[in-house]
Amino acid sequence: MSSLEIKNFGIIGWPVGHSLSPHMHNAAFKSAGFINYNYTLFPVRAGKLFFAVEGIKGLDFRGVNVTIPHKSTIIKYLDAVDSDAMVIGAVNTVVNDGGILTGYNTDVAGFLAALKEADFLPEDCHAVVLGAGGAARAILWGLCKRRAEYITIGARNQQKAEALAKDFLNYGNVEGFDWLSDDFNDIIKTADILINTTPLGMFPNVDDMPPINLKLLPEGALIYDIVYNPVETKLLKTAKELGFLTLSGLSMLLLQGKESYRLFTGEEPNMRVMTKTVRKLLGLK
Repeated sequence: MSSLEIKNFGIIGWPVGHSLSPHMHNAAFKSAGFINYNYTLFPVRAGKLFFAVEGIKGLDFRGVNVTIPHKSTIIKYLDAVDSDAMVIGAVNTVVNDGGILTGYNTDVAGFLAALKEADFLPEDCHAVVLGAGGAARAILWGLCKRRAEYITIGARNQQKAEALAKDFLNYGNVEGFDWLSDDFNDIIKTADILINTTPLGMFPNVDDMPPINLKLLPEGALIYDIVYNPVETKLLKTAKELGFLTLSGLSMLLLQGKESYRLFTGEEPNMRVMTKTVRKLLGLK
């Protein structure tokens, strides 16, 4: 793409005011010399999504990111959906090629890339996933793609955990449990990694954390929280105090953004610039 072309991008959702994506992408565009590229917030209420999608075509936007509550609903308005997003049932990136809209889910790539940076190989591991909502689906698919040996879902609602596990039974050995049950507590004693996909501990409710007895986990287990604000949640802080390795959601945020940028532009972003921008916004050095 020429640096002189005018290209517009954005993020659609409700609400979107908290999103770091405009800062992250605009900084990377500027660093790459894309002086006429602009990434903007687009608050879109439920029920108005169809018109927003038509607007993407009408205004010739190159691409948009998609967040709550539209990640699943938007699929029916797209011309094509990639295989990852189809399995997950959610799209977080849409690319416009001459009026043809294709949906992708970059959370999978971001999640797996963050594990790779942490030198954790999910192949043949026992993974425990906390939560049975939309965020858990991308994590589960990433684990299944990398052939995790056994995946345990723990959630507040056992029926939701079991239903989610059933959705992925064709791809891996997945079971769902009430995270307060004795069965769940017995099973996590062999976990290699525990991943929190719930919003518990997210700003402003920083004193919350999933009701998990971390002391039951074996020595050497990795505790991964996909929440990125705060970067060190109460879950991660507690895990560190117990001597566990930890991984924050900041890596996944940046690496899924990297994949979206690549889909938008066909080029790799300056990750140093993206990282510096996000860390500054989060009050980190």
